[in-house]
This record gives sequence, structure tokens and C-alpha cells, in this order.
Amino acid sequence: MSDVDRIDTSTPEGREEAVTAAATAVRRGQLVVIPTDTVYGIAADAFSHEAVQGLLDAKGRGREMPPPVLVSAATTLDALAEGVPAWARTLVERFWPGPLTLVCRQQASLMWDLGETRGTVAVRMPDDEVALAVLERTGPLAVSSANLTGRPAATDADAAEEMLGDAVAVIVDAGTSPGGEASTIVDVTVPEGRVLRLGALSLEQLNEALTEHGIVLADQG
Repeated sequence: MSDVDRIDTSTPEGREEAVTAAATAVRRGQLVVIPTDTVYGIAADAFSHEAVQGLLDAKGRGREMPPPVLVSAATTLDALAEGVPAWARTLVERFWPGPLTLVCRQQASLMWDLGETRGTVAVRMPDDEVALAVLERTGPLAVSSANLTGRPAATDADAAEEMLGDAVAVIVDAGTSPGGEASTIVDVTVPEGRVLRLGALSLEQLNEALTEHGIVLADQG
């Protein structure tokens, strides 16, 4: 096994130790594995070019597949994105925190490099207390599923360590992921919206929330 610092969150003391260790590692520009409400994620400081490139390298992933950004509060969306339509804000109110990722136009002033984003950023607020605690201390994190490209996403710390243990400084072990299914991704940069990937949220759930806006999403993933 790897020499990674793996910390169990099953006790209050362990959770605090894990959150502190993960946040400290992120501030040092290192990679960490954190639990989310869907699957485990590999995380890096979103504003560190080197850390984000390290994340892509660890997964064996190219810059053409930039990682999403996780935030600890819905209000952070406006710091990262511009021109978010009213119907997308309805989805945020209904499904954040939760398994919904929104692809938005990024704020032009942001000094970061997530890869070939074409001026967009994918943002999500996870429904996981440990992940949110880390995010509250670090700010926005670039987070991708904890796996090597082409292999299934890790749903527990063992799988994450087996695939990524040599690349990360800390693994926050919170047991088996409650969701196990990736988030649903919706592109909100086009007026009618596009579903890029169906995941934990169904089309029916999305469209029920959008009834008042007269928008009907279709699966175009």
C-alpha cells in the first residue's frame, strides 16, 4: 500500500483531524481524496495551475477534460460564473447541496487554469458534511472522480487508495459513498439548457422543478 495519510472520520476527533489535514495539504498545493454524496473525489486547489495539472496527470486525463469545481455555498456560484439564468437558479435552490453539476459561463476575471474549458466552469455543491467542511476551509476545489481514467469511480477509500494512493497526500475515509452514482450535468450556457450527463438526478426531477419556467430539458449527453 502507499504511504498516503489516510484518516478515518467515524469519530468527531477523526473527522476534525481529517478535515484539517486535507485543508492543509490543499493549501500546500497537494492532492487529496475526499468523500462526496456521489462518489469519492480527487481534489486540488482550483486556483493552483500546478495542482490542477497534477490532478489531471494523476488520473491520466488530458486538458480537454477539465475537472468540475466544488463549492461550500450556493452564493459562491456568482463568484465563479456569470450570466446564470433564472431557471438555473431554480435548479440550484431545489437541488443544492446535491448531485447536480451546472456548466456555466465562467467569470472572465478568474485567474485559474482548469484545462480547455472554452470559457465555462462546471460547478456543484455536494451534500456531504465532510466535503463541505473541507471546502469551507479551502475555498473552491477542482474535484474529479477518484479513479484512473477508464476505471470505475471509487466508492470507498480502499478503491481510491489502490488507484491514486501514490499521487495524493491525504485520503479522507468516510466509509462507502451513500450515492455511488455520478452527478447529473446540465449545461446552462444555452437558453433552453442541455443535459450533458444523466446521473443521480433524473430528467423527470429536473423538469418538475422547471415547470414554472416553461423549460423542458432533454437528454443530449
